[in-house]
Amino acid sequence: MGQANATIWRGFVFLGFSSFGELQLLLFALFLSLYLVTLTSNVFIIVVIRLDSHLHSPMYFFLSFLSFSETCYTLGIIPRMLSSLVMGSQAISYEGCAAQMFFSASWACTNCFLLAVMGFDRYVAICAPLHYTSHMNPTFCAQLVGTSFLTGYLFGLGMTLVIFQLPFCGSHEIQHFFCDTPPVLSLACGDTGPSELGILILSLLVLLVSFCSITISYAYILTAILRIPSAKGRKKAFSTCASHLTVVIVHYGCASFMYLRPKASYSLERDQLIAVTYTVVTPLLNPIVYSLRNRAVQTALRSAFRGKLLGRG
Repeated sequence: MGQANATIWRGFVFLGFSSFGELQLLLFALFLSLYLVTLTSNVFIIVVIRLDSHLHSPMYFFLSFLSFSETCYTLGIIPRMLSSLVMGSQAISYEGCAAQMFFSASWACTNCFLLAVMGFDRYVAICAPLHYTSHMNPTFCAQLVGTSFLTGYLFGLGMTLVIFQLPFCGSHEIQHFFCDTPPVLSLACGDTGPSELGILILSLLVLLVSFCSITISYAYILTAILRIPSAKGRKKAFSTCASHLTVVIVHYGCASFMYLRPKASYSLERDQLIAVTYTVVTPLLNPIVYSLRNRAVQTALRSAFRGKLLGRG
């Protein structure tokens, strides 16, 4: 009966961080600073990897696409979030919300699959070093990246269709700063059980398939490292994986907390803080932890700066 009387609202309003009161301007300055650093770092990493021939290897090839994916993910979310911190609540059309959900979910899923591909790359490099060049050839690497993007888009489309086939009634205020699945799902009326189950299944498929792939890769990597006779050799082998593992732990920890829970356990204010970590901090973690601590990337960055300075001179 309630569903029959429901009226479909053709738009939504972001409340963003309205409950934070006077802290909004401080948050704006903080998030803007982090976003500019994130955007600049990821773009710079992409450019350096493309221009420096010493970085034309599968590991950095995958890293450049991870940076690209992270950049696209943040572009679809953070500018609007910053605007809402300054201007207050903001309206978004029904179609605009669906588009934002599709792209944000697609890039997030793509990131998961790219991290799995990077784990596989480390597996081949450590467990089959003599066959690394033949196995990880340019064509195969391009196929892995293309599959990651295509699969991410398909899962993003599936999640969006599951949510937006529901009727929306009553409140049209989204207690969030972008059209993420949990806050939008909370506004739907009628029986949301099947849609909630559908989102859970899709999220499980993305996270478990990619995470299980990473786990299997690292099980073989750990076995290979333990067979290395010298402590120095084991440390050197593990150091090539440490940055990737750090990014994986943060990425999957936040994603699992956000999406692998029933609707009844959502806490909108708490989830906003987790979403900030996922959308602002994690993309910043990639260039800092995975790239800027890497000696080869550091050397390429120094060469780029030297070349720029010499060019000016």
